[in-house]
Amino acid sequence: MKWTAPRIKACKGVEKVTCLTAGDFATAHLLDEAGLHLILVGDSLANTLLGYETTLPVTMEQMLHHTAAVVRGVKQSLVVADMPFMSYQVSDEQALANAGRFLKEAGADAVKLEGGRLRATCIRRLTENGIPVMGHIGLTPQSVRAMGGYKVQGRLPAEAEALLADAAALEASGVFAIVLECVPRELAARITEAVSVPTIGIGAGAACDGQVLVTSDMLGIDSSVAPSFVKRFAELGEAMKTAFVAYRDEVTAGRFPDDAHSFPRPDAEPVM
Repeated sequence: MKWTAPRIKACKGVEKVTCLTAGDFATAHLLDEAGLHLILVGDSLANTLLGYETTLPVTMEQMLHHTAAVVRGVKQSLVVADMPFMSYQVSDEQALANAGRFLKEAGADAVKLEGGRLRATCIRRLTENGIPVMGHIGLTPQSVRAMGGYKVQGRLPAEAEALLADAAALEASGVFAIVLECVPRELAARITEAVSVPTIGIGAGAACDGQVLVTSDMLGIDSSVAPSFVKRFAELGEAMKTAFVAYRDEVTAGRFPDDAHSFPRPDAEPVM
């Protein structure tokens, strides 16, 4: 049965929510078959697929393109599209129009946008118009310039209280879940207990109602990226490189393609 925003919200206190990122059909298909509750088309694809240093350059058109590819690979998981930088900050009307494009043009089930109390009115506008929204507080990568880098948020008491207030504002605005990124685990536990919607942690400890990671990070595809909160569930980068080198060597030496990987002449017996 297809996962929906209300079903995800109902997981609070019942089962842990699992989420990974995807930006292409093949990855999305595998995640869906693996039984992930959520697939996030994260603006992190700006880094992992497009080669940018931050998420800031990725555009609406690029995010729509990748979201549509992911949707085509999914049958059961809930597909959440990240709203890119400056696609919702100008006005609530801009946010509503762009969020609507993700559902109408790309087929997403929901959108995600960054920010707490500052975005509450905007999120309310979206949810009142039938667009499910996932919130995101803590380290918000689209604010990396203002934050002065990718830093843990909420270490100081005043910062922690501000994040608690942000979470309460998001809950009141109608979000079905909240991403908590790079906050101390004790604070994440407080926020999780304080709100009635699931919290999805990334670098926020085990007390959250669910977890999300960037798929290429947890697969070890890029060895140069190693956030301390990421567990490597595979080392596919090395395996891929080994395969590429083997292919190069066999083609160079004339060992590939061999007879088993070539078609016979037209008058030969057909290969069964």
